[in-house]
Amino acid sequence: MDFRSDNVASVAEEIMAAIAAANVGTAAGYGDDDISQGLHPAYSELFETEVRVFPVLTGTIANALSASVLSPPWGAIYAEAESHMAQDECGAPELFTGGAKLIALEGRDGKIPPEELRRGLAKSGKGFVHAAQPAAFSVTQTSEAGAVYSAQEIAELSAIAKDAGLAVHMDGARFANAVAALNAGNETVSPADLTWRAGVDVLSFGATKNGALGAEAIILFRTDLAEEMSFRHKRAGQLASKMRYISAQLAAYIKDGLWLRLADHANRMCAQLAEGLGAIDGVRLDVFGGANELFVELPGEAVVALRQEGFEFYDWPETIAAGAGRRSTIRLVTRHDTSAGEVAGMIAAVKRLAG
Repeated sequence: MDFRSDNVASVAEEIMAAIAAANVGTAAGYGDDDISQGLHPAYSELFETEVRVFPVLTGTIANALSASVLSPPWGAIYAEAESHMAQDECGAPELFTGGAKLIALEGRDGKIPPEELRRGLAKSGKGFVHAAQPAAFSVTQTSEAGAVYSAQEIAELSAIAKDAGLAVHMDGARFANAVAALNAGNETVSPADLTWRAGVDVLSFGATKNGALGAEAIILFRTDLAEEMSFRHKRAGQLASKMRYISAQLAAYIKDGLWLRLADHANRMCAQLAEGLGAIDGVRLDVFGGANELFVELPGEAVVALRQEGFEFYDWPETIAAGAGRRSTIRLVTRHDTSAGEVAGMIAAVKRLAG
């Protein structure tokens, strides 16, 4: 039973069918095909405003190219200390910006408090020629700890950034899970409410973790950036000659609300996991924001035994599982194709081993 990540999942049937449908006849290359050209109006309708869409293959390049159009080489980009932008892109944002500096902000449950952003900007050295100049702010939705920002929280952070002259980027690798989680709770929000209406200029829109074969999209709410992005997109090797196969995934992903249905299933499976594990003595849940990531603290012996029984997950931080007499935090991630049986199996095993 595999709870390592949502990127271990299968491809959603609807998306695989869209790829097969695109595999008929000939089509223009380099994004001039009908499917690719159709992404702009389709995503403009989804976000209720005119956008430009740039399909890419990975979240890393989506974040790096987004950073590159928002910051000069001498710029500073502010991001949460454990975010992908700061920790997991192998220096790609610095490379594609030509050397911009990443400034780490301390988060709570992976979310950046407004006062922390203000503190960081107060020390920015704006106008001081010896310091990297504040250029952009990046927020991750959902956070690396599985927490979800409300539209109001994003708007408050964006307002602070914009007042300081910064552009705003959102890493939305699990954006679908955030939208689904908020709408399953007490807040009714649209994709627009969580992005451009809240001050976001550029979105890295994730699909691979939520049922796509391999497709992400850079969504430009600032369409004035489109010309520059087109050259950066090509230069980064992301202007695929057979773009229709990537675009077909992105088109199918949002058709008839598929992206939210897939995310809602993953979220519901995680909620069942949280409810079941949270009721077991000796188990502590670190944070659960309603999306599809759960951080669980267990006795080290239980962690070792779970692995021996074939359960797969990541330690958090990623270290060797704790041994006897110690406790360890593990991350469990549910997927669009996680079954209720997998969830029940994990709960039963933890109850037997740790309860």
